[in-house]
Amino acid sequence: MVAAGERGDMTLADLVTALRAEAERANERRLLVLAGGRDAGLDAAGDVLTALDEPEATLVTTREGTGIAPDDADRLLGTTRDAVVLDCHAGFSANLLGRVVGAVDGGGLFVLVTPPFDDWPTADYADARLAVPPSTVGDVTGHFRRRLVDTLSEHPGVAVVDTDADVVVCDGLTDPPPARPRSDPSAPADTAFPAAAYAACLTTDQADAVAALEGLRAGGAVVVAADRGRGKSAAAGLAAGSLAAEGRDVLVTAPAYRNAAEVFERARSLLAALGRLTDETSRTLVTADGGRVRFLDPAEAVALPDDPDAVVVDEAASLPVRRLTAFLDAPAVAFVTTVHGYEGTGRGFDVRFRDHLRDERDERDVVDVRLDDPIRYAAGDPVEVWAFRALLLDARPAADQLVAETTPHDAAYRALDAADLLADEHLLREAFGLLVLAHYRTEPDDLVRLLDAPNLDCRALTVGGHVAAVVLLAREGGLREPLRTKMYEGARVRGNMIPDVLTSQLRDLDAGAPVGYRVLRIATHHAVRSTGFGSRLLADCHDEFGADVDWFGVGFGATPRLVRFWERNGYRTVHCSTTRNAASGEYSAIMLRPAGPAGRDLHDRHARRFRPRMRDGLSDALTDLDPDVARAVLRATDASPSPDLSDHEWQVVAAAAYGPGLYDAAPGAFRDLAMAQLVDPDDALTDRQERLLVRKPLQTADWARVADDLDYVSTRQCMRALGDAFRPLVERYGTAAAREERRRYVTPD
Repeated sequence: MVAAGERGDMTLADLVTALRAEAERANERRLLVLAGGRDAGLDAAGDVLTALDEPEATLVTTREGTGIAPDDADRLLGTTRDAVVLDCHAGFSANLLGRVVGAVDGGGLFVLVTPPFDDWPTADYADARLAVPPSTVGDVTGHFRRRLVDTLSEHPGVAVVDTDADVVVCDGLTDPPPARPRSDPSAPADTAFPAAAYAACLTTDQADAVAALEGLRAGGAVVVAADRGRGKSAAAGLAAGSLAAEGRDVLVTAPAYRNAAEVFERARSLLAALGRLTDETSRTLVTADGGRVRFLDPAEAVALPDDPDAVVVDEAASLPVRRLTAFLDAPAVAFVTTVHGYEGTGRGFDVRFRDHLRDERDERDVVDVRLDDPIRYAAGDPVEVWAFRALLLDARPAADQLVAETTPHDAAYRALDAADLLADEHLLREAFGLLVLAHYRTEPDDLVRLLDAPNLDCRALTVGGHVAAVVLLAREGGLREPLRTKMYEGARVRGNMIPDVLTSQLRDLDAGAPVGYRVLRIATHHAVRSTGFGSRLLADCHDEFGADVDWFGVGFGATPRLVRFWERNGYRTVHCSTTRNAASGEYSAIMLRPAGPAGRDLHDRHARRFRPRMRDGLSDALTDLDPDVARAVLRATDASPSPDLSDHEWQVVAAAAYGPGLYDAAPGAFRDLAMAQLVDPDDALTDRQERLLVRKPLQTADWARVADDLDYVSTRQCMRALGDAFRPLVERYGTAAAREERRRYVTPD
């Protein structure tokens, strides 16, 4: 069969010339695929660059000495090139594709050097990272690569050359109309920012965004949303430079400094043009009037050090809600976010964070602005459209009305294997769209894992054929003794998170032997959230897989709400990390649900060890753990309370609760009793009293800090409150020695 657009008489040089001319005329990009053996493909890529007549081009390849390595491709973010060549024979990943495709300018070529289309989906080109032990590379499927081949074969604006046969299979020419002239943006009337800031804008959208960001001068909150390549970071940089020129302190944060590089470049250029830049380092710009633009990682920035006048959060969709919410404490704040793209998903940002912004509107002005016009190429650029489709960058759940007002009883439980997903694009987009919302950072590689990872299973609840809830399960464990020994001695084993933590950190040599399913992600459509869909889906998974595995587990950034959800579904805490996740700022919890005898043994021995580890950790590495998180993870453990106090310790505790006794006389006794109450709570204590048990006996904060944290009017009142909190504990656990001491101060009824 002859492919559409096949030109057997066209040479590669002729094709490149035609593609370049068409791309320049329309201010669009074109994608050229050189499919065949690697040597022939790279030679052809060299001929392409020669035909382009000394372009600004970059080759991304693992072949030494011929370009930049895939691990260094981040250097292309924020840059523009006439051509980018990506060698897909080795080191290829969906993440890499997502990084580099956006670097090509309008009128340019994006060139993929690929294996022959018939060969590329085979195991020979599988991503070894997906081979989670005990699986091997041979177990990795090629569904994503097959889907990629199909999109490349079908999409407009994609030319395909068989380099082995030296034949143009498809010319990719679309004969578009010439690009429409772009109107020059102008500054709105009565602007406060310098005219130079608006003169630097490339589109009217960008100028409107800069104008909206003037709201930061008056303490507002601004949300700037756009797809990649619309100039949102540049607009934020122009606003930051304008604020600094007024002498204001602007704190910029992002998942990594490279994400904010464009903000700093635009701020630096503006301040230099205004003659206000007096000093600069790699992450700080200082102005003549004492203003500055400075970058801090989210973990540091969240504390708002040195009381900045305004905060700019770039790539906000890549940060969790807990972090984003903390930045609302700033005097003024801008959230700059990608709507669809490699950096994160603005859809997730909308669903997870908009409620907080709605609450914020009662306190200050909140302005939303969206940039739609691409900066570097025309709207409707076929390469951008192809990338969105191939990587599902714009995947989203089913429309609300398709699942709203339904109940878990209405839903059907079904497996979503790769064949089902590939056969039904709408099903794939709905399922992946929900998984995107389940996590603050979803990347293109997650799509590859969904389709090809041998250790993953996907299940869903559907209503009328539409996905209402979805879960992704990762099979872990089942590791042979030699591999478990290596893990125990410090080796990392891919894809076995729970066995890894229990083995290497908690020193359990046998933790990797039982087989389990870790819940990697679970998401319920927001139209039916909190109506039982998530619990129903988990119950069905437990029924389906429970006879084949030893345990179910989950690891996540611990919040009281999430811990309670997993506890209600039969999961129990066995670990709380001693360091915060760098991106989320949360401590992680691991919870297990036994499914068989080996899983029960694994759970029980770690539950027993968890209680004393938390008792000691709260006064050491976990002194800043939120008391409500501590209460939740302790409540969700199966460890028995069993406080073991001496007669003297009971006398001290009872005297402090009912008489003149002092906490400082036996702090360990108070600590053990606090642990007993928190592990097995009853209704005798209020939430505030339980927080007091965490902050003082367990986290050993000083009295003044505890009183301030828990809103006691004085340290004396706080001390008395602690004694009162221990009265029900003396009643519940006290021995004869405790009761005797109590009788000294309590008159019988």
